[in-house]
Amino acid sequence: MKLLLYFGLALGLVPIQSTVLDHLSVAGVRPDLCLIAVSLIGFFGGAGDGVLMGVLLGFEQDLFSAGDAWVSVITKAAIGLSGGLVARYVARATPATVAPMMMGFSVCSGMAFLFAGAGGPDTMTAVQSILAPQAVLDGVFGVAAYWVLAERFRKDDSLV
Repeated sequence: MKLLLYFGLALGLVPIQSTVLDHLSVAGVRPDLCLIAVSLIGFFGGAGDGVLMGVLLGFEQDLFSAGDAWVSVITKAAIGLSGGLVARYVARATPATVAPMMMGFSVCSGMAFLFAGAGGPDTMTAVQSILAPQAVLDGVFGVAAYWVLAERFRKDDSLV
């Protein structure tokens, strides 16, 4: 079951993010579904699953974007690993503990992309107009996804 879920995410998440979410952006900012998925896979499935899906989804994002090569692969793999490590040390996760984790992962990912692009004079503008709202939006969507998935994973341990 887990393999089928991961396969479906790998095939469907990037196309949904690049087509559907392009029309549902808030002030030009849209949530990074791959970041949310990878962090939750790491959180629920462990660091190994998080890294594997991070590499897969990051590679797929790099393939379909015109950005810097390997930045998504590295950041998504690191986020999957971090999600797995956070879950190992959190005794009782709640949406209040997941929100800062998601926002922190989003900020780290955004900073990696900013540094990969070598910044520039508009760096502070990008942080204020894109990176901060992106982190909040990823946090909101991540908490919503966690809230939906948490009960399912607690009831059905075969998925974990």
